[in-house]
Amino acid sequence: MPEVSRFFGIVVKMFYNDHEPPHFHALYSGQMALISIRDLKVLGGSLPPRALGLVIEWAVLHQEALMENWERARRKEPLVRIPPLE
Repeated sequence: MPEVSRFFGIVVKMFYNDHEPPHFHALYSGQMALISIRDLKVLGGSLPPRALGLVIEWAVLHQEALMENWERARRKEPLVRIPPLE
């Protein structure tokens, strides 16, 4: 699963050819959540509230790039790194 970003101990990844709806995986301290790209809702799993807040803040800033990476993954093209939250 390619890593697309990393910040504050949070790792954001996407699978190639993953199931709908478009989403990404956020991992933090042994926990994982699947986050919808379109509405930024948690589809599964969980993260501590502070980590989830940071992930959502980051995703709001990079929603378009996340969707572009989703489409690239569907075509089995290399994913583009997305800048971290600073």
